[in-house]
Amino acid sequence: MIGRLKRKFLPLLSNDIGIDLGTTNTLVYLRGKGIVVTEPSVVAVNHKTGQVVAVGTEAKNMLGRTPGHLSAVKPLVDGVISDFEATEEMLAYLMNRAQRLQKKLLGPRVVIGVPSGITNVEIRAVKDAAQNAGAREVHIIEEPIAAALGVRLPIREAVGSMLVDIGGGNTDIAVLSLGGIVRSKNVRIAGEKLNQDIIAYVRSEFKVLIGEKTAEDVKMAIGSVSDGAGQRQAPIRGRDLITGLPREIVITDSDIREAISQSIDTLVESIREVLETTPPEILSDIIRDGVTLTGGGALLGGLDTLLSEWLKVSVRVADDPLTAVARGTGVILENLELHRDMLTEYDDDI
Repeated sequence: MIGRLKRKFLPLLSNDIGIDLGTTNTLVYLRGKGIVVTEPSVVAVNHKTGQVVAVGTEAKNMLGRTPGHLSAVKPLVDGVISDFEATEEMLAYLMNRAQRLQKKLLGPRVVIGVPSGITNVEIRAVKDAAQNAGAREVHIIEEPIAAALGVRLPIREAVGSMLVDIGGGNTDIAVLSLGGIVRSKNVRIAGEKLNQDIIAYVRSEFKVLIGEKTAEDVKMAIGSVSDGAGQRQAPIRGRDLITGLPREIVITDSDIREAISQSIDTLVESIREVLETTPPEILSDIIRDGVTLTGGGALLGGLDTLLSEWLKVSVRVADDPLTAVARGTGVILENLELHRDMLTEYDDDI
């Protein structure tokens, strides 16, 4: 009786929030409203006062431009927390911003997506950061499961589905069936690694040093893993390593392909390894239904076609792949009791 009353009245007193806690971007889903916040996972701190001065886009614009007493940091590395205090401040800011739309009496119930295979200590850090930021109740979901729910794959049925979630800090490769992960692999080949590849290539080939933001911008503008109808190019600016002076060069899409080729090869090989250990019955389902790509990396030009050619199965990019995990947390919040068995358990005594 008490349980039924709690389920009936608590939603009237508190918000339900889903969070895709990403290395590059964090998305916040508010039950009843949809995705209400999308911000870069960056925090700017004033070291003189110890205060956080900016979060999200404003802080990202400070990267590489801060004076000595300020620093703009990314509090998550490879999908896990590296700076606990900054993550806590970022979560508090984003949760409060989301709740301005509908204020409630109690702290929110929160579902947070994390990479598959992270440790109990890393899960506990996420839980503690969310609770310190004001969450009343925190549930953890592995990102491949959340993404699969977000793009409406039939993962509760006795049917195999394969999903590759390419984020900013890591890529989750997962085969799912009957509400769980059958085979999975987490690799550090993702958006930020490709940015570093481009920086290293420009430094080696053109003797010009560029920043991570410049590398990301040119990757998004002309990045591709396959030849297009014509060559695309873009100007980039950096520091000439020979003279030490500013210099502008023109980089082409073929340069980007060469820069990221080794990382793309590693990603394909990782997907192959997961397929090689997948049970034959599920493989037959994957051959029939194909592989689904989610995450920001899925938008890299020609990636679905390249993977299809190499893996010999159909590959499709999900609709709105950037929001798949956040939408999946929303699906869970709509009926938490139904999806409770999909949530990640952890040792609360560590």
